[in-house]
Order: sequence, then C-alpha cells, then structure tokens
Amino acid sequence: MTHVEIEITAELVRDLVREQHPDLADRPVRLGARGWDNQLWRLGDDLAVRLPWATGSADALLRKEYSWLPTLAPRLPLPIPVPQRFGEPSERFPRPWIITTWVPGTPADRIPVTRASDAAESLATFLTALHQPAPSGAPAGRDRGGPLADRAEAFARGLASATERGLINDPDAVRAVWHDAVTAPQWTGPALWLHADLHPANVLTADGTFCGVVDFGDLCAGDPACDLAAVWQLLPDDTTDHFYAAYQPTPDTATMRRARGWAMARALGGILIGDAGVHGLPGGQPTWGPPAHAALQRLIATIR
Repeated sequence: MTHVEIEITAELVRDLVREQHPDLADRPVRLGARGWDNQLWRLGDDLAVRLPWATGSADALLRKEYSWLPTLAPRLPLPIPVPQRFGEPSERFPRPWIITTWVPGTPADRIPVTRASDAAESLATFLTALHQPAPSGAPAGRDRGGPLADRAEAFARGLASATERGLINDPDAVRAVWHDAVTAPQWTGPALWLHADLHPANVLTADGTFCGVVDFGDLCAGDPACDLAAVWQLLPDDTTDHFYAAYQPTPDTATMRRARGWAMARALGGILIGDAGVHGLPGGQPTWGPPAHAALQRLIATIR
C-alpha cells in the first residue's frame, strides 16, 4: 500500500463536496472507514464519499463502480453502495472520487453471522442474482475470474511465506486442496458478472445474517467459482450444502472444486494480512486472521 501524500480530513471532504456538489454541502461529515484502496466518509445519514488514498489503481476502480453499479444494483437482493455523484480531480484533490449510498451494517470479519441457514440462503440468493451473463464490454478481472493456474506462482509464494512464519501447520494439506482445484476442468460457460472480492470485510452483517455487500472495485466478468469461494470464508461450518441448494443453477463438481481453490488462495491472503495486523505492519488487518484460519481448516477437512 502506498498512501497518497495528501491527508484526507473531514475538512477536505466538506470542501470538495461544497465545491462540486453544493446542494449536499450542509450534511455532516465523519469518517466511516479506511479501506485497502479508498477512504470512506459518511455524508449525512444516507450517503458516503469514497476517496482513493492507497494504490495507484484506485482511481480506475472508482470510475468502474460509477459506470456499472447503477445498472446492476436494482436486481440485487442485498443493498450495495450505489454511486450517486462523481467528483472530478481538482487542484485541491487531484484524483477522482464518488458519492454513493451508505449501506448500514458491520463487516463480517468483526461480527460474523450467527443465523447460519438465513445467511447461507441470503448469500446464495445474492450471488444467483449477480451471476448473470455480462455484456461484451464488461471489465476483465485484474487477477480474478480467470484460470486458477494463472495464480500458481502467487499461491506458492503466499504458502511459503505463511509456512515460514509458522502460520500453517500442514502445508501439504493446503497444497492438496489447491492441486485438486487447479486440475479441475475450467469454466466453459459465458463470462458472468462477479463481485470478485467477497472476503469478510466486504460483506456486512446485522441481526445475525448478511445485510449488505460493499466494495465492488474488482467487479468483473468471468468464472463464478471466484465468488463461490465465499461460502468457505463467510459462512459457519456445515452450511455448504444449504448454500448450494439455494444457489441457482446448481454448480457442477468442477466449479465447486475450483471454488475451493479460490477460497484457499484467499484464506492464505487473509492469514498473512491478519498476521501483519497483529504485528502492526503496513496494510495489516488483525480481524482478517480468524475467519481466514477457520476457512483454511474447513477446506482442509474436505480432502481428509
């Protein structure tokens, strides 16, 4: 992560809104969250301002959300942050920014679901609605939604790093899950719309179940297995069958095998980011570790 040199403050956000969207200038501004690519600032009770603060790719991701999410949102059964206004780069802040609807809830890495059946059905219904054929002009994934084999080197590096740090007890079992997924037949269907970043920090909970999905910066078209990995990351034990019974059309065995590979790759990433957070390192998020470790154990159990 490379943070921008400009410090983002409530005063800056108020000034930007006043300059470009003066009809919203009387709304109170307060910090909502600092994400991987963007900072999120509340604008009143029902809106939020998203500004890039880390990674050079954040600008393009915001523009992508602004272009595509208003079309996708009406068919999705869970609330998502729908772009309402666009902020042009300016002398005060030389990067684009957007105003979206605010989605209430708590990230699942902080408060996981407790109503397992409701959550499994909610997630399956959401992904069924999202996973529709994408138009020819839909964005391609940066490193998601394509063949798992394309991520083999990154996976090997992540596993080696996690093992060296003492974070993985059985690397051979992790490799076995990955090998089974990589050798599964590839997706031959149409490229479907994908969220492509469904880890616990991007799915919100309330009252024991899911209540919203945020951060569509990696929105792309591709293999639905990339998103179906979320069943291992977001749901409690023994809910996989319930999820797949509700998701339509029912995935074939190859797709479920690939989904386990995507889930294992994300579990490794979450473990490393969680460990970095425990040690106070840049980019670390300590709350990512526990759900990632739980997902890894569930995945290993599938090959034993």
